[in-house]
Amino acid sequence: MKPEYNFKQTEQKWQEIWEKEKINQAVDFGTKPKFYGLIEFPYPSGSGLHVGHLRAFTSIEIVARKRRLEGYNVLFPIGFDAFGLPTENFAMQTGKHPRLVTDDNIATFTAQLKAFGYSFDYSRTVDTTDKNYYKWTQWIFIQLFKKGLAYKSKAYVNYCEKCKVILANEESQGGVCDRCGSEVVQKEKDVWFLKIRDYAEKLLDGLNDVDYLPRIKLEQINWIGKSEGAEIDFSVGGGAVKGSKLKIFTTRPDTLFGVTFMVIAPEHPFIAENAKSIKNMDEIERYRIETKKKNEFERIRVNKDKTGVMINGVCAVNPVNGCEIPIFIADYVTLDYGTGAVMAVPAHDTRDYEFAKKFGLPIVEVIAGGDIEREAFTDIANGILINSDFLNGLAVKEAGHKITEYLAKKGLGTRRINYNMKDWAFNRQRYWGEPIPIVYCPKCGTRHVPENQLPLELPPLESYRQTESGESPLANVAEFVNCKCPECGGDAKRETDTMPQWAGSSWYFLRYIDPRNEQALADLKKLSYFGPVDWYNGGMEHVTRHLIYSRFWNHFLYDIGAVPFKEPYVKRTAQGLVLGENGVKMSKSLGNVVSPDSLIKDYGADVLRLYIMFMGDYESPVPWSNASINGCRRFIDRLYNLLDITDKCEGYSEKHTGLINRLIKKVSEDIEAMKFNTAIAAMMSFINEIYADNYITKGELKAFLLLLYPFIPHMTEEINELLGYKVILSKSSYPKYDAAKLIDDEIELPVQINGRLKGTVKISKDAGLQAVKDAVLSDPILAAALGSNAVKKEIYVPKKIINFII
Repeated sequence: MKPEYNFKQTEQKWQEIWEKEKINQAVDFGTKPKFYGLIEFPYPSGSGLHVGHLRAFTSIEIVARKRRLEGYNVLFPIGFDAFGLPTENFAMQTGKHPRLVTDDNIATFTAQLKAFGYSFDYSRTVDTTDKNYYKWTQWIFIQLFKKGLAYKSKAYVNYCEKCKVILANEESQGGVCDRCGSEVVQKEKDVWFLKIRDYAEKLLDGLNDVDYLPRIKLEQINWIGKSEGAEIDFSVGGGAVKGSKLKIFTTRPDTLFGVTFMVIAPEHPFIAENAKSIKNMDEIERYRIETKKKNEFERIRVNKDKTGVMINGVCAVNPVNGCEIPIFIADYVTLDYGTGAVMAVPAHDTRDYEFAKKFGLPIVEVIAGGDIEREAFTDIANGILINSDFLNGLAVKEAGHKITEYLAKKGLGTRRINYNMKDWAFNRQRYWGEPIPIVYCPKCGTRHVPENQLPLELPPLESYRQTESGESPLANVAEFVNCKCPECGGDAKRETDTMPQWAGSSWYFLRYIDPRNEQALADLKKLSYFGPVDWYNGGMEHVTRHLIYSRFWNHFLYDIGAVPFKEPYVKRTAQGLVLGENGVKMSKSLGNVVSPDSLIKDYGADVLRLYIMFMGDYESPVPWSNASINGCRRFIDRLYNLLDITDKCEGYSEKHTGLINRLIKKVSEDIEAMKFNTAIAAMMSFINEIYADNYITKGELKAFLLLLYPFIPHMTEEINELLGYKVILSKSSYPKYDAAKLIDDEIELPVQINGRLKGTVKISKDAGLQAVKDAVLSDPILAAALGSNAVKKEIYVPKKIINFII
């Protein structure tokens, strides 16, 4: 008689056993083949885990448990991305130090993760706010600085006035702050940048060497935004400073004869350089002030109203035909894309066309085929040049090559590649972040903190509010700010801005490999053994932020010899969002966020683990359903009750051999393809067939438990123990299927009498006519249907049907 199942006691029991036996700890330089599975480590918020975390984490959890059974030395670590605005804001509201807030939140998250039964290697846990961790974040910054890849410059940046912080483009997509949702404005600030654009080509090339979902690759390619074209010099006439030029970048040099005006960014230095010659500076200044009120998204969106001001007193000169053309400032041109100046070809660009129509500017068609009286003709890839002097009659591609060669010979331009991706704005005016290890000396200039003085620690503060001028709270701490220059020993000042939250997450996957190393960010031999990450799963929302940043840092560290591989992740997959029951995205404001704590309390971790992966296609958004959880609970109850119909046979029964082999193949392949819901459906179908037969052998149940173990490890371990097995599942081997047994030896054969279907019989697939007749007569229903009537003829199609004519 089996004992009553108590999920609370059972789950706690097996979690303690796994921890005691160190089942989940990876071994440095183990003799087994390695597998490194990674999830995006969470930000430890005060609200704890939500079901979205569980859906994101459970996929690699299932794969990691399967890999251990397959004989791999598995590294499946966990850590906490703990710097950030929410913790600092909470500290300002409560007066509680961010360190204490973070420690409390990490403790809560860890308890929740363990309650869920995750097989993380907790001995390798990292915390980005630990000084022994951010010491190496600072070290990486210094290496970037020494190589000229970290620089400070005045720039117009995305600025959140509510959070009082600079945001990178990746953090303000759609013109809103990704933390608080407020609109982002443009503000001129001193900004630290990392030259990620210098790595654009390596980041693009690297995508050829990795196994990422196609949509992930496409988003990265689009974000980097490589474009090939020409950089062209336009001389400036009128009253402009002698020798002035405006440099533009264009992907369409073939349309140069169609340029009828030029547009520059309102911030372009050309305006200040030629201020004395410009006759309408007041009007221009008013427009520039209005532009500053707009964030970048508002400025560049395609369907907005076109605004601008023509600069009176100066003009540009088209380098191929000598025509003088007007110069405008307009907010849709930004200083940090290309050169901050564009040549306008209204006949063949929709935005230029609308601008030209609004301001009454000439429109010159240079590619035949459209009706420019109605609209710009933009479908020009296969067009022929007209109105273009020596380019007339050429195809677009040929014309592009010829005009670029012409410009180069004349010293008017050169071939060039450009990227949409901007350098990474890297400083934040906050306290709770890694201090930037830079010192400003009036004599020696900008110097980095000596590496043997790292970590540069955050000082204790009583107030975490910024200064009135928007500087970091660290600017108020004289003991921190005032220091000695590491080069000359004279009085100097420290940088008071801190790094963005993305800094610590850009290399955490490396630290997991060697988390206690005090001499390097990680030992090269250990990196060579465990790296790179074999399978990384995370959200699509991080594809153009964290994923690009971490790839950039890894490429840089490879270039300086700090890591032995170029690409950090061999494979990257993504999960769909978990929506509220009403089908909308979960949010606190809507009150539809689901916390796992009460669900684990009511159902247990195994039920929740099973349901979170059974909800629907893993890569698609799926709505949460409390009612549907009960179906998974019923399945688990039925699994436990299989003990009542289990015989003592250690092998597979003849009847179930094909069934169990097909199930092993199906579940194994579905896990690798992240088709978790169909794997679970197949196991549910299996259990239905077993109950229909009312028996299962001990060997069959053992194989079934091993398939289920990665999904529901607690109950499967318990049943395995009740079956009398001494070796726990966690130390067992994953079942293998026999390809020869995948085809069932038995088939269901339809039986007709005078052409009418009366039922089916189960027979060997190779059965002859007499065996089929015997099977039919052995079936009481079919035998009664035949009765004593004389059978005139049997029509038997092997493996298809038998029809008795009576």
